[in-house]
Amino acid sequence: MRVVLADVRAKGDFANKDTIVGGYGSRLRPFSAVTRWAGLLKKLLNDVPSVTMAYLAAILDDAGHVVRWSRGETLDGDVALVLSSLVDHTNEARFADRLRERGVRVGFVGLAASKMPFLFEKHADFIIQGEPEDAVMRLAAGERLDGLCPSRELADLAALPFPRWDLLGVTGERRGPGAFTRPVGGFPLLASRSCPEFCTYCPHRILAPYRGRSVESVADELEYLCSRYPRPFVIFRDPLFTHDRSRVLALCEQIRARRLELRFECETRLDRLEEDILEKMRAAGLDTVTFGVESLSPDTLKGVGRRPIAEAQQRTVIRACDRLGIRTVAFYVLGFNSDTWDSIAATIDHAISLGSTLAQFKMLTPYPGTPLWKHMASQVFEKDWERFDGFSVTFDHPNLARHELQFLLAAAYARFYLRPSFFARLWRLDGRLASLAALLDAKVAELHSRQELAAMSRSVEC
Repeated sequence: MRVVLADVRAKGDFANKDTIVGGYGSRLRPFSAVTRWAGLLKKLLNDVPSVTMAYLAAILDDAGHVVRWSRGETLDGDVALVLSSLVDHTNEARFADRLRERGVRVGFVGLAASKMPFLFEKHADFIIQGEPEDAVMRLAAGERLDGLCPSRELADLAALPFPRWDLLGVTGERRGPGAFTRPVGGFPLLASRSCPEFCTYCPHRILAPYRGRSVESVADELEYLCSRYPRPFVIFRDPLFTHDRSRVLALCEQIRARRLELRFECETRLDRLEEDILEKMRAAGLDTVTFGVESLSPDTLKGVGRRPIAEAQQRTVIRACDRLGIRTVAFYVLGFNSDTWDSIAATIDHAISLGSTLAQFKMLTPYPGTPLWKHMASQVFEKDWERFDGFSVTFDHPNLARHELQFLLAAAYARFYLRPSFFARLWRLDGRLASLAALLDAKVAELHSRQELAAMSRSVEC
């Protein structure tokens, strides 16, 4: 059987799909000078390959089928599996229609198709609901899939074959640094699936329960990567990589014992990090750690099921990362129902003072299937599902107008990135140059304030 696997390249603005926002994806539609610049860098440098499709390629190849890879090119085959997203679903549907016109049976996989099949059912012969490997194993064994096809999650993730990047056209070639931190050519890796936390706004845990792979399985996959690609950059896509401290330490020991040469990035919570574990992770190849701060207000976080992290712990971990040469990326969410202009401004100020290497600010988005959706559905005004992109306002806020929320999001990016100390930190300047940059920050902040007042005045008048 000839199987086309497709992760359709998004049209227009930069979009991330697989494993991003649990699989719904995000799309940066530039809404300011800073985000236009950031969007261009992301589009050029940060196109990470799909680990979901790499797993499916391995399953199908092991079963003796011919795998063909597409980023949107119309290819012939007997059946096609298309990666779904929320932010680019119309483009994915058009691609599926073109294949079906050529006689190819088309199925969709991923979170968007699982939770919102009505977006895809007119364009598909079947939709796989759930983690797709079980259903694709049945397909590979000769079963004909039709309509809505439940696919159970696998209890033992170590039973899966390693992702086949070669079948997706991934060469492992690194063409220099990516947008500030990640080099082009990184390999995503899942050491676990789902998330053990209970944040009501996050889609990561709504498809299947949390399961972790064995240390040996993860180390074997890293060794497999290192044997085929020189010094790979690995992107652990687990939402909470250091959930189990002993497991992480054992993995670091395996990396060192096997003499694996790699660099890696991971996402976690700052209360799951201390200097001793950071030292072990750094020795094993840790390059960048990403983490959610979300809001400065502990009460706001508790209201959405997120356990707050003490500010002192946040600063301690970031200082430790600085000493060890580990880059840090902090995530923030603006527009919680309890937010006000002052609370968002305080979160922006906190982001700057916290001193992470980079920061990502997003707009609160009530995603279908999450507990937050059930709570906020009556507030949602947006009818275009592709606008649920993480940066657009999709609901009526109780305290802030839509244009005010969008204004504050743009201000967050301008205030964080357009300041001298950001560049001094990014380029790791020290001594007099770093001190000079810090002194200039106050002048730049005054300029931002004048520009924001002028822009907001025009916005209100409109």
